[in-house]
Amino acid sequence: MWPIEPPFGTVIPFSARGFLPAKNPSDLPRVLGRFGNFEIRIATRKEVRKAQRLRFKVFYEEGGAVAHGPAALVRRDICRFDKFCDHLLIVDLTARNRFGRQKPKIVGTYRLLRGDVAARHGGFYSESEFNIAPLLQGHAGKNFLELGRSCVHAKYRSKRVIELLWRGLWIYIQHHHIDVMFGCASLPGTNPLALALPLSFLHHHASANAEWQVRPSEGRAVPMNVLDKGAIDQRRGLAALPPLIKAYLRVGAKFGDGAVIDPQFGTIDVFTVMPIAEIEQRYIAYYGSDGGENAAA
Repeated sequence: MWPIEPPFGTVIPFSARGFLPAKNPSDLPRVLGRFGNFEIRIATRKEVRKAQRLRFKVFYEEGGAVAHGPAALVRRDICRFDKFCDHLLIVDLTARNRFGRQKPKIVGTYRLLRGDVAARHGGFYSESEFNIAPLLQGHAGKNFLELGRSCVHAKYRSKRVIELLWRGLWIYIQHHHIDVMFGCASLPGTNPLALALPLSFLHHHASANAEWQVRPSEGRAVPMNVLDKGAIDQRRGLAALPPLIKAYLRVGAKFGDGAVIDPQFGTIDVFTVMPIAEIEQRYIAYYGSDGGENAAA
């Protein structure tokens, strides 16, 4: 994801801290590890609500998304998929409240939806924007994981916290034997012409091959090839991308053919797919170096 440097910490084995598995249908221990004052964990129901508050702060208060109905009243990013997804959290154990008292704080989150769970609950979120049926049917024997609602608190947007999300994600992937990660990634703004450079860069330099290609749902497609390939300065094109999409690119992600405007969030969404077998080995070695030994704990 980012340039590889020596790990800044070690995931503490569960036995060393007496961590016990939560009552979790997936049998994955709720606490996945600890780096300094940060803990990686799977959310409880109460913590999901706190994660929704963080998402509201990032997507609505900072990002300008438009809140409707209950979300506007309770100031939480509420989505019907939340109740049956797993939610990966990064918690600052040493955070303090406004009275100066120590109170652990959720500072990062990722929503995770496995294919077997989606099949029991009406499908994936991505299906609201993209036609992923051919992708799923073409790889019927593979385990898919949808990534969504990723965000980090403004005061914690460091390499360290984002890497912790990825370490937790890698533990989760190994535990559930995931073959393919995918999801919607967003570019801020709803004007394709204003985003011509990053969209065209993804189309010409990071497009998925036919085996993994996905297109928007009928009537929703926004062309990504706004600029000719020869007109794109690759360095400027990469620099114009949001940090999350850059991170996906660095681990080897590819992108679908066509984007979708999301008026509620004020973004243009692109489809991203990451087959685990195609992720660059150096990232697997880095993020899995500590996570691997604890994934089956």
